[in-house]
Amino acid sequence: MTNKEYADLLLPGVEHTWEEYEKMYPERDLPEGAMVTRYAPSPTGFVHIGALLVSFLNGRFSSQTNGVCYLRIEDTDQERSVENGILSIINSLNSFGVSFDEGPISETEEQGKYGPYIQTKRADIYRAYAKRLIEEDKAYASFLSKEELDEIREQQMKSKQRIGIYGRYAKDRNLSKEEVFDRINKGEKFIIRIKSPGSFFNKIKVNDLIKGTMEVPENDIDEVIIKSDGIPTYHFASVIDDHLMHTTHVIRGDEWLSSLPKHIQLYEMLGFKAPKFAHIAPLTKNDNGQIRKLSKRKDPEAAVDYFTEDGVPKEAIMLYLATVANSNFEGWLDQNPNGKIEDFKFDFKKCSSSSGTLFDLPKLYNISKNYISRLTKEEVYDRTLEYASKYDSEFKEILEKYPEYSKDIFNIEREQKKPRKDYEKFSDVKRQVWYMFDELFDKYKDEYGYDYQSITDKEEIKNIINTYVDKYYDENDDKDTWFNKIKELSEELGYASNMKDYKENPDNYKGSVADISTVIRVSVTTRSQTPDLYDILRLLGIDKIKERFNLL
Repeated sequence: MTNKEYADLLLPGVEHTWEEYEKMYPERDLPEGAMVTRYAPSPTGFVHIGALLVSFLNGRFSSQTNGVCYLRIEDTDQERSVENGILSIINSLNSFGVSFDEGPISETEEQGKYGPYIQTKRADIYRAYAKRLIEEDKAYASFLSKEELDEIREQQMKSKQRIGIYGRYAKDRNLSKEEVFDRINKGEKFIIRIKSPGSFFNKIKVNDLIKGTMEVPENDIDEVIIKSDGIPTYHFASVIDDHLMHTTHVIRGDEWLSSLPKHIQLYEMLGFKAPKFAHIAPLTKNDNGQIRKLSKRKDPEAAVDYFTEDGVPKEAIMLYLATVANSNFEGWLDQNPNGKIEDFKFDFKKCSSSSGTLFDLPKLYNISKNYISRLTKEEVYDRTLEYASKYDSEFKEILEKYPEYSKDIFNIEREQKKPRKDYEKFSDVKRQVWYMFDELFDKYKDEYGYDYQSITDKEEIKNIINTYVDKYYDENDDKDTWFNKIKELSEELGYASNMKDYKENPDNYKGSVADISTVIRVSVTTRSQTPDLYDILRLLGIDKIKERFNLL
């Protein structure tokens, strides 16, 4: 039996040879220095914030070199795949502005010349290259049962050896073709493993674009490349796809570092030129003093949907991830507060090479606050309405009922050199402005309102309010006139009209102009801290002010 006949026996019915597939996937016609990158998720559930970081970086490096970034779905582990998982990935990433030059655009449609981009649709390709390895005596049929594998694993664990099929544990490696033929005829199930030429005691040098030069042990494990159902393993499929799709740079999380020796060996065994590797440090969390990797299972903020439901602008999340991606991005953003991520050039050397990057939620929310402060009143209105339409029907109805009034509220202290930063996220907006709407005022004043104020005497508060409404308030006053009247009111009632006088001679006054303003502010809004009081009073109008003062 020739090697070709032997390969045909193990993997019958392959449609094309590996040589034919090489011709089907010619070199890309791209400018010199262009990067071909890929994001290759498995459709196993929600998009992780770390996955968003990886997909974002792949897109930025390809884009800034006039290259290509494609989406490849690695769904060879069908047991872990979820329904509509592919579409969920596509929609989630698109919503954050992460798009791809090639790849699936739905569960059934693709764009690009190097597909299919879903691995389960490429089964014949992997089988063709597996046949090549069998013909070259670089792969073999293994009949080890689950029970035998469990027994080997147990032995290795007891003796504290490495787990895997290598050396004396690779029992089927030297079976003759005749023995294999007989066992197949008897109906025994088998898988295809590589004949690893490596030695664990040898070291290979790998130049990682982020972590620098590393020494890692050679792979000596006879890795599975084709499972008993004919589906390839991740490692084998990934290497072949990166080759045929002409990936120049593999940018991925450093949880894949342990797989690097396997992948490098497969590239060599198949005669492929390996791409350059860049392994990104994982996002970590300080959990009661213990630094650990951000967990899908333990940490709700690990899911990008967490921030969507919280109302964090997606642009702010991407700005935060850019600060994680490159250490100099934050300084650049400070100098270019209105700059776009696309204007910044990312550099592998500026990526963290440490074992982890702390996921800093306060920093993310601060970036979000700054981002929202730079939006126009129309943008705040539209984005808040969009959020409320999904998560707060009560506020949605109010915003739709008073669109222009709402925009005027959002515009308080916005169009100025240093805009006010009240909103960390769009879920904050209602809690910050509820007192401006009659429909919400009575409902939420006890829950959100009645802050402490320095003047507690009810008769004094009533005197201040009555005097202000009867003698001083005029809705036609400009801001300077209004403020001067507040000072006059203060003097009339025995309060210092400026803070300097009060601080120098506190015993001469009941209080200061700040106390007068606070009485008016709390009486109207129930809050001691609000945006500009003049604008609040102007927007509410005299009738509503009187109503709030209980004077109607």
